[in-house]
Amino acid sequence: MKISTSKFYSYLLLLVIFLQLYLPSFKLNVIIQLIVLVFIALTNNFILTKKFIKEIIPLVILFFIGFLGLFLFQNKLYNTFKDLSHFIKPLSGIFVGYLLARKINDFSVFIRGIVFLGVFSASIHFVTILMISGLDTVSQIREFGKDNFLELFALFFLIYYERFQHKKLFSNKLNHYIVVVVLALSCLLYLSRTMIVVAVILLFSIYNFTKITKKTIQLFVTLCIAVVLFYSYLFSVKIDRNGAGIESFLYKVKIAPEEIFTTKIDRENHKDLWDHWRGYEAKRAFVLMEKNPSSYVFGTGYGSLVNLKFYAPLSGDKKGMKYISELHNGYIYLLYKTGIIGLFIYFFFLYRLYKRAYETSTFYTVIISAFGIIYVFSTLTITGTYNARDIIIILLGAFLFYDSKNALNNE
Repeated sequence: MKISTSKFYSYLLLLVIFLQLYLPSFKLNVIIQLIVLVFIALTNNFILTKKFIKEIIPLVILFFIGFLGLFLFQNKLYNTFKDLSHFIKPLSGIFVGYLLARKINDFSVFIRGIVFLGVFSASIHFVTILMISGLDTVSQIREFGKDNFLELFALFFLIYYERFQHKKLFSNKLNHYIVVVVLALSCLLYLSRTMIVVAVILLFSIYNFTKITKKTIQLFVTLCIAVVLFYSYLFSVKIDRNGAGIESFLYKVKIAPEEIFTTKIDRENHKDLWDHWRGYEAKRAFVLMEKNPSSYVFGTGYGSLVNLKFYAPLSGDKKGMKYISELHNGYIYLLYKTGIIGLFIYFFFLYRLYKRAYETSTFYTVIISAFGIIYVFSTLTITGTYNARDIIIILLGAFLFYDSKNALNNE
């Protein structure tokens, strides 16, 4: 049975995304993506538009900024290669998404593939949970999956495809509703604070509430008041850190702001330390940067490590890790590695994505703009584009291709 070119590259794209989510080795994923890019290059199809090149230039410059600190501080070669794989990942991901979408060349085929892969991923999630008994706390449930943005995007693509494309993705209504329920239920079971925020950002983007207008400012103020009232309630009641069901989830929501920004942490108090781990990582990074003031401008470069001052159980090694390379807070991570210069370039890249909201509202511009806002938030909590399991950058590459194709068709 002969497979069409569109389907072959669609399967290849889905395989890359699937491996990004489920293959534990981050480095191996980067190697696989680079192999895919070499394969595309060998088939003489490595063609990029000027518009796409303009979009990725900030990421390319950011990649080379990391070498400045490396030359200044002469970090170890092994750690340098590890950082290089992290910083090349956004580039390999966005190139893979763009070039494979170009080979697929059919937006409906691309979206159907994402939805089917999302359902497959949700099935894995359900089976994993059902196979384990005694899951009565959030930490136990989330042990088998802290988040899954593939399923969330698949859900939104399925629901809003017809709104923008003016045609149905699936002709059978029953199948449509079943898939919506499956994806929605799986997304809820991740009990992820980040996924909730991302879902809200997608909704706001789709309904044009991310543009700065009088109406959206009023909406933003109202939302802020609602959040303040919600947190006032959370801090007015006693919530058990290890409570059953929703209680432990509310505890995680309650400590979310201080988890990121608190710097006064008792390292000897394990409960306090793990509840504020992101803040502790950031604190240690700043302490080390203060010893080398120039690092605030150029960064400490590839191969630089953060000294935790104790051996933390962050790996399979019984002894633990005292020196770490990657931080949860992506802004501090970028500042530490590439300095203010790199941080500025990263913000510029996200701004370029966000401003698509002010263009003609198509499925492509809306989602690209949403990706930019999502990265503003996710960089604060899970390293953004530099997260080892991030699949958004691959989807972004694909949407950049279909947006450019749509623009050409309308000229």
